[in-house]
Amino acid sequence: MLRLYDYLESGNGYKVRLLLHQLERPYERVELDILAGQTRTPEFLALNPNGRIPLLQLEDGTCLAESGAIQWYLAEGTPFLPQDRLFRAQVLQWMFFEQYSHEPYIAVLRFWHHAGVLEDHRHELDARRARGEEALRVMETHLETNAFFAAGRYTIADIALYAYTHVAHEGGFDLSGLPAVRAWLERVRAQPGHVPSERG
Repeated sequence: MLRLYDYLESGNGYKVRLLLHQLERPYERVELDILAGQTRTPEFLALNPNGRIPLLQLEDGTCLAESGAIQWYLAEGTPFLPQDRLFRAQVLQWMFFEQYSHEPYIAVLRFWHHAGVLEDHRHELDARRARGEEALRVMETHLETNAFFAAGRYTIADIALYAYTHVAHEGGFDLSGLPAVRAWLERVRAQPGHVPSERG
């Protein structure tokens, strides 16, 4: 059986959990408290030297890290990842956007809120908030004329972007002026097999 090393409040972990549920793939979940250093133990570092979750351990013991790589592996050969060359590249385009232009700002501010360390990073807050708002505006522009992010249908690109966008308010981001994003969030929630994250 697949084994997922995870942390419930992690949006990156949620991406994998959501896809596994929608694929109806059974798995064992191992909770690791990242705030308590449980991903920095010798035992876990032997599985993932980068010391991060999520980490997917396959049936043969092989370990796969990084949420995007895990999603791609699980989605291969399913409707969540198109076969068309251009559509696949579009999926990657938006997954890269999520990791480089979205997650470092929206997810990080959310984490600082949860960890109670906002004050420690006050010199970074305005810049990170501005970049997060910029990413949300990029999404709004795309979604004004598209129901989903790639291939004209729900894919792992949507899962990747949904994970932290649907809890962006926990990082202080206001989605009220982004009607296309809010409508897209509802379309994602309406997908078969959808399960909520730990925080909604």
